[in-house]
Formats: sequence, structure tokens, C-alpha cells
Amino acid sequence: MAFSIREEGLNNDKKIILCDETLGTTAEIFCFGALLNAFTAQKEEISYNIIDGFEDVANARLEMNNGFKSAKLSPFVCRMRDGQYSFEQQKFKVEGFYLNGHAIHGLLCHADFIITEKGANDEKAWVCLSHHYKGTDKGFPFEYRLTITWTLYNNHYLTVTTEATNLHTNRIPFTDGWHPYFTIGESIDTATLQFNTAKKLVFDAELLPTGEEEQDARFLNGTLLAGIELDNCYALPQNETATCILKNSSIMISIEPDSTYPYLQVYTPPHRKSIAIENLTAAPDAFNNKIGLKYLQPGESLSCTTAYRITLL
Repeated sequence: MAFSIREEGLNNDKKIILCDETLGTTAEIFCFGALLNAFTAQKEEISYNIIDGFEDVANARLEMNNGFKSAKLSPFVCRMRDGQYSFEQQKFKVEGFYLNGHAIHGLLCHADFIITEKGANDEKAWVCLSHHYKGTDKGFPFEYRLTITWTLYNNHYLTVTTEATNLHTNRIPFTDGWHPYFTIGESIDTATLQFNTAKKLVFDAELLPTGEEEQDARFLNGTLLAGIELDNCYALPQNETATCILKNSSIMISIEPDSTYPYLQVYTPPHRKSIAIENLTAAPDAFNNKIGLKYLQPGESLSCTTAYRITLL
């Protein structure tokens, strides 16, 4: 068993390829956004890439706001009502991207990360990327650092750990997530989706949580996605390992978050070529509704890990 790592491109437009030389599995990561642009496994002469990514880094910079493919969600996830919140007796309004009047998907999806560590041995290949947010958005004037570590292991297994460290002088509100789109063929309509919860957060007309939950047991045993439209958030079980499986007759994708990601957001775009399955530390609009919201004390760090596994059938 041997792993390798290589880099392509220059400076902030660099991409890193982690490779399992034995199986031919690769993970392509951009310094732009520290995002996963491709995760590919080989079976005989067929190559399966499960990530709906970008043509290249330039295309990612241009098209990020059109779907936020593979985006890092930080320091808030999904939607924030009117882009506003109150914290420590002050009101803030973020200056990020807005959709239908609400701020969405955080402030760092366009951030450039630097490589701080990388390596490969007989067991894995990995890269660590870091970004120092200096409080430049008036709506979030709090410094913090993100360190993101992508690690490729044997058997088509990829993990990503995000560590957020508060560099501000006082505590700060914080949430974290990822926004990958998974592809499993020409259309998600031929795939089944399964995850082990029936607890769905009730949304209002603006797709923001009301604070209530309802039962949606369709996905407990797996459901064919044909005819199903989703833009919903589910609360994962706290007393068992969370699992989410997307599969068809050729391939199975397992999304395996640890307990720091207790919420699962699922979105089916109109083109239905892929599906967004998002691991979140908190519910949408958490800065206002406080559902899952974390507060980091000065110098405190929060570490969150999720994993993606490909099984070729």
C-alpha cells in the first residue's frame, strides 16, 4: 500500500491531489475555499467521481455563488434571516451573499487558504490548509482561524476535519458546515437516499426553522429519489452513529459525520444531476434561533470531522 501527494498550479490557484497509488483513488482539493473538487475511485477501466465540482480553480472563483458547490460554510451555515442577528447587546448585519433577502452560506466560501502541512506514507495522504479571518465583514468583526485537514485512507475513504480557533478578545458565536454536491450518474432519480433519522425541522415560507420538528420517516429504510424535491434539515440521532447513504446499482456513497455535526441539510437542485448533502454543527439561522449555536471563548478551538466513503458495487 502506498500513497502520494502532488500539487498543480501556483499560489492561491493551486490544487492538491491526494492519491492511493494501489487502488487509483484520488481526492482533488483547491486552496481556494479549501474545497473538495473531486473524489474519484477506479473499478477496472471505469472511473467514478462522486463530487459535482468545477472545471478548474478559475471556474470555481467565477461560479461559486451559483450553487455554492463544495463550499465551506463558516462562521454561519445556510440562511441567516435578513442577514442580521444580535450578540452581546449589539446588532449586526453581515455583508456576505444574499438570496431572497437573507444572507446565505457564511463568509469564507471565497477565501484563499494556505498549505501548512502535507504528507504521504503507506497508510494515508493528507494536506492541512489554513485561513486567518481578520474580522473584515462588519457583520462579523471577530478574528478566528480555520484549519482544514483532508486525509485519504485505503478503501476509498476520505476524512475532513475543520478546526476553528477564536482569535478575538471575547467569546464569539460560531457554526460550521460543508456544502458538497454528490453525483452518482446521469441523474439522482435513479438513486436511493437513506439516513437514520425521521426528525425534520419545520421551516417557514422563507426556509428558516420555526423551532418545531415533525416526523419524516421516508429515508429510514432508503427511498428512491425520483419525484422527490428536498430543501430540508434533519436532526441526526445523538445515541447512535449517524449515517447517510446515497446509492444506485453501481456505486454507494456513505457520508459519516461525527457527533459535532448533528444536523443534515439535504437539497435537490432543479437540474437533478447531483444532490447537496450538508453536514452542519447547527440549524439554519442559528445565530437567531440558537439551535445548535456554539460560543467559542478566547483561544478556544472547535474541531469537527466528517467522512466520505465510496463503495463500488
